[in-house]
Amino acid sequence: MYAARAWRAARLDSARMPATRLDLEYDGTAFAGWARQPGLRTVQGELERALAVVLRRPVAVTVAGRTDRGVHAWGQVASHAGPPAAARALNGVLPADVAVRASAPAPEGFDARSDARSRTYCYRVLNRDQRSALERDRALWWPHGVDRDALHACAALVRGRHDFTAFTPTRSDHVRFERDVHDARWVERGDVLELWITAEAFMRQMNRILVGTMLQIAGGRRSIESFATLLLEARPRADAGDSAPAHGLYLASVRYADA
Repeated sequence: MYAARAWRAARLDSARMPATRLDLEYDGTAFAGWARQPGLRTVQGELERALAVVLRRPVAVTVAGRTDRGVHAWGQVASHAGPPAAARALNGVLPADVAVRASAPAPEGFDARSDARSRTYCYRVLNRDQRSALERDRALWWPHGVDRDALHACAALVRGRHDFTAFTPTRSDHVRFERDVHDARWVERGDVLELWITAEAFMRQMNRILVGTMLQIAGGRRSIESFATLLLEARPRADAGDSAPAHGLYLASVRYADA
C-alpha cells in the first residue's frame, strides 16, 4: 500500500520538477518485457529500483517503446522527473543485463514516449546451415533457403501507410490499425540478414509477424501477391504468417524533434 502511494506521488510531482533523459541498452532474454509487473522481473522494475537507490526517492519512468518479453534494445530511451543520477552510479546497482548509456538533463516537460517522432527496430536472422553458439538468443537461426529478392520486395511493399491488422494479435488493445512506415529494408551482413524498419509507432508483435510472414514468402511457401493483399485489404491475423521469436528483435533507436 505504501509503495503504491509513493509511486502515485512520484507521478504527481513530475509536473513540478525538471526532466531527465536516460539512454539504455539491455539484453531482454531474462526479462518479462519492459513494463513493471507484480512478481516478474522487468526492465522498468530494475531501472526504477536503481533510480530509487541512487536518488533516495521513488522514481517513475516513461519509456519510448514498451518492448515485449525477450526483446532486446540498443537504443531505448526513458525519462523521469527530477535531476539526473550519474550513469556510472546507476550502472553500479543495475544488473549486468541492463545498462544506462547516458543520463542527462532534458528540456522541460520532456516525455520519452509522447515526444518521440519515430522508432527504429532491427530484426536479425542468422541464415546458414549450422547454428551459432555466439548468436544464440541474439538472432533467429534460419537454416533454410531464402530468396533475397523476395525479402526486398516485401520490404518495399511495407513502406508507406497501410492497415496492419494482419500483423498484430487478434486480441489487442489497439483501436487504430493503420501505421505509417517511414522506411523498411533488408540488409545483409555476412550470414546475418537484418530487417531495419522505422515508423512513428508500432503495434504489438507487428515486426515479428512481418518477419515471420516474409520468411515464408522468401522460402516459397506463399506469394508476394498474398503479402500485398494482407496490407491492402486489412486481412485478419490468421491470414498472415507465424510470429518470429522475440530474441531476434532489437529496439535500435528513437528519434526526437531536436535530433
